Amino acid sequence: MSLSGRMSRGVWVGFLVLGILATLYPAIDGVTDQDDVQGLQQLYQSLNSPLLTGWILNGGDPCAENWQGVTCNGPSVTQIQLSGLELQGALGWSLDRLKNLQSLDLSNNQLEGQLPYNMPPNIRQLNLQRNRLSQTLPWSMGQLVELTELRLANNNFTGNIPDNFLKLASLATIDVSFNQLNGAVPKSFSNLTSLTALYMQDNQLSSGLENLETLPLQTLDISNNQFTGWIPGPLLSIPSLQSNGNPLSSSPAPPPPPLTPPPPGTPPKKSPPKKAPASPDSQDSSSFWSGGRIAGITIAAILAVVAVGLIVLFFKWRKREEGVTKEDDKQANSSSWLGPLIPPAKEKSNSDAKSYFSAQAFMGEKEGKEEKIKASPPEKVLKLPPSGYKPVPADISSGRPSSVKSLRSTISASVYSVADLQVATNSFAQENLIGEGSLGRVYRADFPDGQVLAVKKLDTSAPVVQNEEDFLAIVGNIARLRHVNITELVGYCSEHGQRLLVYEYVSRGTLHEMLHSADESSKKLSWNMRVKVALGAARALEYLHEVCLPSVVHRNFKSGNILLNDDLNPHLSDCGIAALIPYGSDRQVSANMLGSFGYSAPEYAMSGVYTVKSDVYSFGVVMLELLTGRKPLDSSRSRQEQSLVRWAIPQLHDIDALSRMVDPALKGIYPAKSLSRFADIVALCVQPEPEFRPPMSEVVQALVRLMQRASLSKRRSGDDLGASQRSLDRHDHPSDHST
Repeated sequence: MSLSGRMSRGVWVGFLVLGILATLYPAIDGVTDQDDVQGLQQLYQSLNSPLLTGWILNGGDPCAENWQGVTCNGPSVTQIQLSGLELQGALGWSLDRLKNLQSLDLSNNQLEGQLPYNMPPNIRQLNLQRNRLSQTLPWSMGQLVELTELRLANNNFTGNIPDNFLKLASLATIDVSFNQLNGAVPKSFSNLTSLTALYMQDNQLSSGLENLETLPLQTLDISNNQFTGWIPGPLLSIPSLQSNGNPLSSSPAPPPPPLTPPPPGTPPKKSPPKKAPASPDSQDSSSFWSGGRIAGITIAAILAVVAVGLIVLFFKWRKREEGVTKEDDKQANSSSWLGPLIPPAKEKSNSDAKSYFSAQAFMGEKEGKEEKIKASPPEKVLKLPPSGYKPVPADISSGRPSSVKSLRSTISASVYSVADLQVATNSFAQENLIGEGSLGRVYRADFPDGQVLAVKKLDTSAPVVQNEEDFLAIVGNIARLRHVNITELVGYCSEHGQRLLVYEYVSRGTLHEMLHSADESSKKLSWNMRVKVALGAARALEYLHEVCLPSVVHRNFKSGNILLNDDLNPHLSDCGIAALIPYGSDRQVSANMLGSFGYSAPEYAMSGVYTVKSDVYSFGVVMLELLTGRKPLDSSRSRQEQSLVRWAIPQLHDIDALSRMVDPALKGIYPAKSLSRFADIVALCVQPEPEFRPPMSEVVQALVRLMQRASLSKRRSGDDLGASQRSLDRHDHPSDHST
């Protein structure tokens, strides 16, 4: 063979080898999609790093290394099966990174917390039954358009089932049995055209079953609930129907009223074939009561009853009109006589408050003029109502019957009376005072059943607080904020002109007290505990900014609003309460809000603009507190060091200066690399220009990576979480030396 022929053959062989290598490259390199890797690692951390074969917190290749319970298709993770392994912890907030995951089974474990808002977007089978998951089902569940099977039985879910099932046309099985769900069956259930099995037994669901009658159900279990009325006819033909344990009527369902169209999806009835007319002598007297005559008599009777009712209403209205003034007459003439009589000025106040709530409190628009500082008004002493006193119903005393009552019915928090709260707080005694914040004071409340809660007694001078309808609208929005790192609103009180909010009680006090008190408490906060607090607070802001729709701007983020429980898990307080602060030229702030000014972003001080990026700045200031142990504003220090941000910013990227900034309470026990990365996050958050500050989701990811490295260093060194700098440098991973 000629030299050119051998060369040509060699070239072809080379191309063939390269092609084979290119085909085998994913298998050789074993590169799993990086989003999937990060999603699994964050899930692993949220599960408290259990002993699972192959799983690690940093690095690794799930698909190539056959991580326990993980199934892949090429580089994509498609299935996670970890049932019955006694796993503990939570599900985390980054499952949406698993974009190709189709099946997630974590059933029969001990998982706690709430169901995340960020779920795998293309999930088909979701099985979380037999855990300890709690709180309400997230609204975002309605975005899982590929979902075919949803199993959440035997948990502790509460509240209503969200009415957001319009897009879940593929959903075939729902099991929410053995929870504490209440409310009615969502109307959007009628759009579940593929639903064949529905298990809702052993909850507290109520109302009727009309929204199920057009579904192709083969199995329906609604036993042991509070359903009322009748079982619709189409449901009686379901092969497997369980309905015992409900106050349902056993009598036949009544026919629909005259002239009522059939329910949607019901095929029109075919008219029977016409018969030949009978001969006159074969007709008997019963032919007089034909269907047409019966229907006509029924309609006439109904019309007569309606007419009599209208006449009675008319005379009652005329009688009431005779007693009103001329000014009220003008108002009555300008509105429908069947509607509530609301003065025009009051209506304007309501609309202003509602527009303020949506645009100001949630979207971060301009706040008006500079805040004027005034001292807190003296507390008003609440008097117990006289014995035998019965409060006047809101629909009679307020003059607005439907709005206030309907608002109360939509609020998921409990209603407390002034008398109950007075007893629980010992008449708001000074010894029960545990804090004083924006808009009011906070008291410890000990109830007869042993429950301990925190009661925030609001200053009722604010117009938004004075107006009951506006107040209830805001309370309803606050009650819908549910996150493991946010203080939960348990109840409220709107009675006798008083406005009170009842929250869960968090035992260890505030982060501000922990860091700046004169006792030894700050020394109990190791470096890793401080990072853990920062991460929890960041997740709370991430939820408010990026999960809630519309976004919630906190407006008063500071260490004094971060509460710590016995495990030092942070709970952000006063979320959504900024909506109760009055805006405009008459805006005033109590003296106890002075401490918030050290956290204020530059754009707020200059123009009054406050956005989610202003919250990010305030979060950076709190991180500086955790790093240095200093207050944001400290007049006891030299002039150059009174402002924490101004003093700290020039030193954040100088490793020697940074080591001198660290809180002396840590006694030098911290990892140097972790400190440096922590300072990098701070520098991003406190940038003067809002557009350059990162979103909270990026801050959360950065802190998660920092926690993962700390946990990995702990495993390698065998030391405590607060490992010394020298120890960590000695045992550090080689790859970390370049970061």
